[in-house]
Parts: sequence; C-alpha cells; structure tokens
Amino acid sequence: MKKLLLIALAFTFSLNATAQVKTPQPSPFSKQEQKVGLTDVTIEYSRPNMRGRTIFGNLVPYGKLWRLGANKNTTITFSDDVTIDGQALKAGTYAIFAKPNTESWDVVFYADANNWGTPSEWDDTKVAAKTNAKVYKLPMKIETFTMSFDDLSNSGASLGMMWEDVYVGVKFEVPTDEAVVASIKSVMNGPSAGDYYSSAVYYLQEGKDINKAKTWIDKAVEMTKDNPRFWFLRQQSLIHAKAGDKKGAIAAAKASLASAEKAGNADYVKMNKDSLKEWGAM
Repeated sequence: MKKLLLIALAFTFSLNATAQVKTPQPSPFSKQEQKVGLTDVTIEYSRPNMRGRTIFGNLVPYGKLWRLGANKNTTITFSDDVTIDGQALKAGTYAIFAKPNTESWDVVFYADANNWGTPSEWDDTKVAAKTNAKVYKLPMKIETFTMSFDDLSNSGASLGMMWEDVYVGVKFEVPTDEAVVASIKSVMNGPSAGDYYSSAVYYLQEGKDINKAKTWIDKAVEMTKDNPRFWFLRQQSLIHAKAGDKKGAIAAAKASLASAEKAGNADYVKMNKDSLKEWGAM
C-alpha cells in the first residue's frame, strides 16, 4: 500500500513540475496576407498596446531605430520583385525597421529577417531599400499598434502603420502591368472570348490603348453572339463610349439591357439604363 501511495505522490509531483500556466501575450502576434495586383504580400508582426503610455518621443524615442512592434522583428514578404521609392526590391522576406521623428519616419527594409528586435550589429550592406514617409496626425488615439495595406490598386499599395495618434504610409509598386501585358501577348495567338474580354477590360481600367481595347471587346462579343453575355456587352458599351463611338456605345448598352432583363439581373439593368440616359438614348 505504501508503495502505491509513493508512486501516486511521485506522479502528482511530476505533473505539477511540468505544468505551465497559459496567459495571453501582452503583444499578440499578427499575420496579414494581401494580394496586390498579382503579387502576394505578407506581414508578420507583434502588436503592443498604449496602456496609458506616451508612445512616440517616449516609449519609442525619436531618432532611434525601432522594430515596428514588439518581440521578434516585423517582417514583410513579397512574392515578386517590387519597387519602393524608385528602389528595386527583390522578391523575398525582409525585416522592417523605422526611425520615427515628429514630421516623418525613415523606414528601412533589411535583408536579414532573423533578428529578435533590432540587430545587435547593424550592417549597411543588408539595407535593401530605405525611404522617408510623412507623418499624419490622426483625430483619435489608436490603442493597439496596427499595420495595414491601404490605397490598393492594380499597380501597388501603401503599407500603413498606426499607433497613438500617428499614421505613416510607405508606398510600394508591384509589376502587375508587365505581367498582364506579357500574359495578353502570350495568349493572343489563339485567345478565347474570355481572353479578349479580360484584356479589353484591363486596358479600359488602366487607361491603356482604348482602340486596342475596342478591337478586343468587339471580338469577344462577336464570338459569343449566339449566346449574348450582358456583362460583355456592358463593357463593350463603356469601351465604345471612351473611344468616342457614342452610337456604338448606345447599341451595346441596349443589347446588354435586353440580355440583362432576360436574365433578371437588376444591377446590370440599372447600370445600362443609367448609361443610356447619360448618353441621351432614353
């Protein structure tokens, strides 16, 4: 009996010795993924809180390098080569550091992304890109340090940073246009109606050669004339209008309207009616 009791006590002691209390992290980890054009961009960082403290100029001193968060240094990963302030940045993962000041921040993309906080020995040869970003004062306080992808477009975005009453955005450009144009060229030897449609819409949205867009959308509509697609016809009307062909725009809008009414798509019915009114056809 004594032997069994000793074994039980030893087992209980072993459990107590290895048990660990689990509590929330004071600066929780965050991972954010964003598609910018055709490029995948990922941020990984930890998010400290103000907790009644003065942040910039105190907790985060002016003129000194900061890890942009807490714990392990903040990292950003690009799936394609990008451009920051005219500087080419190869695809890959970078640590991001900032040197805050009252009017602007110096923001650095550093090739060694495996530090805990700032590097113990700074190496200028590892600075892959560096830019200066303006500080914007916010009308309210941001309790938790926040990074975001702002001002998204096909060709780029801004990497936003907010804390206390400060916002800073670093613009970067992605190679969407080159990739899309190359893709268009590669399929134009035997494109489908969908290829013509997608290419035409891209040229319309990006303000590229509208006459080329007109040729492509007309081919897409011609290839689907036995089964008219109201969304094809809608884009055809917009492209013709931008190309200065009002008559062609009205004809396409009327055809899109009829097809949309038949399909019961109220959104396209309204859009086409609005355009026809604008062009004086209703």
